[in-house]
Amino acid sequence: MRFSSTRRRSLAGAALALTLSACGGGGDSSTSPTPTPPPIVEVTVTHKVRLSTTLGVIELGLDRTKAPATVDNFLAYVNERFYNGTVFHRVIKDFVIQGGGFARGASNVLVQKPTRAAIVLESNKGLSNLRGTIAMARTSDPNSATSQFFINTVDNKALDYPGSDGSGGYAVFGKVTAGLDVVDRIRAVATSQDLPLVDVTITDAVVLP
Repeated sequence: MRFSSTRRRSLAGAALALTLSACGGGGDSSTSPTPTPPPIVEVTVTHKVRLSTTLGVIELGLDRTKAPATVDNFLAYVNERFYNGTVFHRVIKDFVIQGGGFARGASNVLVQKPTRAAIVLESNKGLSNLRGTIAMARTSDPNSATSQFFINTVDNKALDYPGSDGSGGYAVFGKVTAGLDVVDRIRAVATSQDLPLVDVTITDAVVLP
């Protein structure tokens, strides 16, 4: 899907992010009917993660029942302490805040961290990209998500399966259970081309009992 306005442009710009914007259309509707999205369901919290950031603490409830591969992947990165020191490198106030892939290098430039293998897309589970939910960022390849994630700052149902362009949508795997005010603090920071002027850094990410 393409977001033509500034607030909806690709989250992959300037080589900083996996994109939320897939290329291409949904095919010929006369021969390729649009898949029917599943009914929207609530997030069922099976696992908890705390993200400590330079602007406050965000607690996440993850739903392994509906997105097992996605949750297992995210927890693996947390347990490896991969997210510690990464920044929210894409902030679009009325869309998403995105992080989980870049950290400051020795030259004080953002460097993309090496990741684990990509995972299968789990967007067709009924979890919707509503305000406060967390989902995986990816390229135009549906099965390309690795470490990067985004938190929806508003309702973004156009990102749900099958996606407004039929590319499969974006896999929600949990929600913010505490610290939505911190998300709003992050979404309000000053940016240049969606990159915060002052780093918002994840200082610690841990799995909660």
